[in-house]
Amino acid sequence: MKKLLSLVASTVALGACLSFSAYAQDKAAAPAAAPAMAAPAAGATCDAKAVDKNGKALAGAAKASFVKKCEKDNKSAAAPACAANAVDKNGKALAGAAKNSFMKKCEADAAKG
Repeated sequence: MKKLLSLVASTVALGACLSFSAYAQDKAAAPAAAPAMAAPAAGATCDAKAVDKNGKALAGAAKASFVKKCEKDNKSAAAPACAANAVDKNGKALAGAAKNSFMKKCEADAAKG
């Protein structure tokens, strides 16, 4: 159990570091456009990662497919951490609608960064 929690914590920390480094690179490249950007962090990083093997930006259906898969992977990466935290105030595991609501909010918060 400790190994699982350690793995989840390191995965979340690594994701945060990668998101921050991508954000820092975007911020340095276009400081004037930063205030106008209101896109979620997960979408922005997926857009930034949407390049082909030659380093050119993807476009059209290829980009849409890549971004959709990337966002799905980001959401599923947060699921284990959220599931581990899905407990009530007495320490019992949540179930049913309470768990669904908690998981939805937790995954949305993880996607925002």
